Amino acid sequence: MQSIESNALEPTRAELKELTLLQKMGRIVPVYGLVLLTLFLIVLFSVLLPNTFPTLLNVRAILSDKSIIALLSLAAMVPMAAGRIDLTVGYGIVIWHILAISLQTKFGIPWPIAVIMVLSLGALVGFLNGMLVEVAKIDSFIATLGTGTILYALALWHTGGRQMVGVLPDGFYAINGTFVMGLPITAYYLLAITIVMWLILEYTPIGRYLYAIGANPRAADLNGIPTRKFVVGAFVTSGLMTALAGVLLASKLRIGQASVGLEFLLPALVGAFLGSTTIKPGRVNVWGTVVGVAILAVGISGIQQFGGSFWVEPMFNGVTLLVAIGIAGYAQRRKGAAKK
Repeated sequence: MQSIESNALEPTRAELKELTLLQKMGRIVPVYGLVLLTLFLIVLFSVLLPNTFPTLLNVRAILSDKSIIALLSLAAMVPMAAGRIDLTVGYGIVIWHILAISLQTKFGIPWPIAVIMVLSLGALVGFLNGMLVEVAKIDSFIATLGTGTILYALALWHTGGRQMVGVLPDGFYAINGTFVMGLPITAYYLLAITIVMWLILEYTPIGRYLYAIGANPRAADLNGIPTRKFVVGAFVTSGLMTALAGVLLASKLRIGQASVGLEFLLPALVGAFLGSTTIKPGRVNVWGTVVGVAILAVGISGIQQFGGSFWVEPMFNGVTLLVAIGIAGYAQRRKGAAKK
């Protein structure tokens, strides 16, 4: 996959100055349409479900459930910025949350060291993915699918198909179970990571290089950008963030099992793809990814409170993914037509 240039639909200041108010709205709405739709759904469900939806309990539930998915979406977004895809965000979280528990219960390793070991292994797998893609020249989809399947097999072998249970330290439980000002601490983790990633991708050479590589790897090479180093670094970052999500999931569930984790892959990718249709249309971006996860969380929560069946969530995720890819494709075609 290749990134789309950031100005696919995003109007410039010079362009807006030459437009009427109605024309300006017509150019801005596609840019922030997903944000407006998210706000509309929040208002709609709050009116239709006044006793359950606009409550602190529901906000806590959404933040607690979707913070991990949002973190995985941000992890998947980093290689996407460089024109690659990382499927191990869905497979890796399976083995990382299992190891975060089994290292403590089965091997007696203190929880801080266990967490560091899991994060290090996540970064190592990311490095392996980067080498397979950049050195072995294997397509990123195939390489990460193969690596992810191996990780899942290792998780099955390690657990023997059984749950990993045991008494864990209170400090490990507090990683996910603490509330700050009435909200789960995972929401603050997500906010901090989002701000740091936004600053790096939008205001540092690292971000500009990644987007340049994603837009045109050959041109990036000719301009002296060390493509291999930045692509490998993107996969290492993705692997590290996936491992962090696994640690948070382990702290939340307090048990490890190989049947948990794969269901995060589709919504994580949906969130990242949706992120390329808003804020900075035509390219994956940090705040767009957060908004993409938010609209999934709000939509699914509202539908479920109306009595939606168990199949509603995967159906909603799948349809939203197709819509997101369609919008991204439309943005690319529109930009190409404008250039011609």
